[in-house]
Amino acid sequence: MAGLTQAMVTSFKVQLLTGTHNFTTSASPAYKIALFKANASIVGTYGAATTSYTSMTSDEVVSGGGYTTGGNTLVNVTPTSGGTTAFVDFSDSSWSSATFTTRGAMIYQATSNYAVCILDFVTDQVVSSGTFTIVFPTAGAGTAIIQIA
Repeated sequence: MAGLTQAMVTSFKVQLLTGTHNFTTSASPAYKIALFKANASIVGTYGAATTSYTSMTSDEVVSGGGYTTGGNTLVNVTPTSGGTTAFVDFSDSSWSSATFTTRGAMIYQATSNYAVCILDFVTDQVVSSGTFTIVFPTAGAGTAIIQIA
């Protein structure tokens, strides 16, 4: 069945252990967030087994209507910890003058296209001539978008 399952992808977990990712604010490469089309339009299946942004292909929102293929570059917050949980978070990301429908998103490393996580918005989100904003949760143990406990 085609669709989205919210998950930190397995390949990302392995890449963390091999030193592939660096979320420090001043580090390169950048991380991006790309949007999936409306649920009924998604052909592929995305979740823990997803490995790359390039797998989105025709399931990404098309360029136009305030969206550019590849998505937005994320502004990350340098990793830190709370208790025994390490975490990283991002500043909210917006698309202005937007007209599109999306069901979810993929966070990925921009240079390598390595997938980090799949976000499922649970229902289609529609914006018409407005601003679409992804509001990331508070940076903290138990709340940040990416956590290792």
